[in-house]
Amino acid sequence: MSACAAESGTPTLTWYINPDAGGQEQLAQTCTEEADGAYTIETVLLPRQAASQREQLARRLAARDSSIDIMSLDPPFIPELAEPGFLAPVPDDVAEQTTEGVVQGAIDGASWNDELVTVPFWANTQLLWYRKSVAEAAGLDMTQPVTWQQLIDAAESQDKLLAVQGQKNESLTVWINALVASAGGEIITNPEASGQDIKLGLESEAGKQAAEIIGQIGTSGVGGPGLPTEDEPTSLTVFQGDQGSFMVNWPFVWSSTVTAVEDGSVDQALLDDIGWTTYPLTGEGGEVTPPYGGINLGVGAFSENPDLAYQAIECIVTPEHQAEYFATNGNPAASTQAYDDPAVQEAYPMYEAIRDSLERAVPRPQTPFYNEVSTGLQETWHPPASVDPESTPVSSTDFITSVLRGESLL
Repeated sequence: MSACAAESGTPTLTWYINPDAGGQEQLAQTCTEEADGAYTIETVLLPRQAASQREQLARRLAARDSSIDIMSLDPPFIPELAEPGFLAPVPDDVAEQTTEGVVQGAIDGASWNDELVTVPFWANTQLLWYRKSVAEAAGLDMTQPVTWQQLIDAAESQDKLLAVQGQKNESLTVWINALVASAGGEIITNPEASGQDIKLGLESEAGKQAAEIIGQIGTSGVGGPGLPTEDEPTSLTVFQGDQGSFMVNWPFVWSSTVTAVEDGSVDQALLDDIGWTTYPLTGEGGEVTPPYGGINLGVGAFSENPDLAYQAIECIVTPEHQAEYFATNGNPAASTQAYDDPAVQEAYPMYEAIRDSLERAVPRPQTPFYNEVSTGLQETWHPPASVDPESTPVSSTDFITSVLRGESLL
């Protein structure tokens, strides 16, 4: 394709994509066709792990790599690329067009220093999934927000397991951040500060409440013996099992379970027993602050065709394309208009809960030093059974601060 593009004089835009079910490659083909010769989009696959994606892109951008036109970026790593000027500025008209009708969580996650530096593409959030039969037996009213303590008590009363992600990876940071935010706190209180001056908000009532919940789930046994190595797919397996009760997880839960029913590995009765609602509260009177994830699109600062790259991005993120991507690849749209699409509503009957959760979703700490902060949290809040509300927030703060000051190594 590159040779043909070069011969015809049509500029080729290279889009570095994260692994998915083929939807981004299809969008590249669609928008190439719709460009009618203005440009051609080629895709290059990034590594599966978000941290490896970040490392590859950061190194190449630091070397002023002009082959990077469009990038699919995990939101937590955007400040690290924006701060040194590795992202081409988003034109005002593009910013206005691509944020119209977009959920607030996605706009927040695409920004740095109160400025849009990337374009929201798809957004993700966790829901609280529950087995209707267990909730009913435990006497929980799932039409109202529930607390983590209520879930722990309900699961224990029914001799069931509470499925959460306790593995030492990014999912643990996601959990900690949501717990702290719901209690009114922040992991970083001055995210725009230099590494030397960053102040953490873990030594607070919010930090203690978060540690108490994680520690209780870890020590009580309600999280199950596999909790320290449990990731999102493992959590789903626990939830689908005989001891399943409640689970926090991403929307892929639904499509995976539907597929499992179709291939006969689980019964239809399980699917019929699954309910969903917004993310649980850290405590009574707290805020609903679901985790925010997804992918935003950035343009490399050293691209030879930044204007064309933004034209291509405008095509990629139209509500119609986001809806198709959601329905076929299972990645929720950042555009609220996409949720009106009948194909989306048929594939994901919990579309309203997803959309509403995205409006309230809270991004993870946005800082150029996110890798150090996230890895430091994983080192000091794992395994869950070791987490203590009196000591963990303090030791975690000391360790991460020491790393940021260059006094300790991760």
